Amino acid sequence: MKRFASILLVLACALLSGFPARATIDDALSFALEAADPYVKEGFTVREDYWGGDLPVKRTKAIVHQLFKGNEYWFWMGTDQKNAKVSVHIYDSEGNLAEVESWQRPHMSAARIVPKKTGSYYLMVEIEKSPGERTYWSLAYGFR
Repeated sequence: MKRFASILLVLACALLSGFPARATIDDALSFALEAADPYVKEGFTVREDYWGGDLPVKRTKAIVHQLFKGNEYWFWMGTDQKNAKVSVHIYDSEGNLAEVESWQRPHMSAARIVPKKTGSYYLMVEIEKSPGERTYWSLAYGFR
């Protein structure tokens, strides 16, 4: 019986090793943090908090987050899907676009805000284009 179990284990490992590794939120986070790297050199502190998940193409997710007047924030979004196009935008509590700067690159995007008042802001993340049916994403942020 032990020999049979050993053979099954070896066969299962052999079969599973032939399949490509599945993407994860951790992979997406590594690209978000890669996008943050130049801003860390400019004095931004990256928070340990982050958001992540998976979304279908053209689906937007809203994240409510408290921001404080007097700080400057960058939000960096990433995915491990190299052909994906992702975006993050920041809106105030009245629905007005509040970011002062943003950029988009293959599988990364970012937005910067200098809040005019302390309050709740809406981070809108979207998978604009992706080769997959659902795409993992992650959003990190920093402040100074």
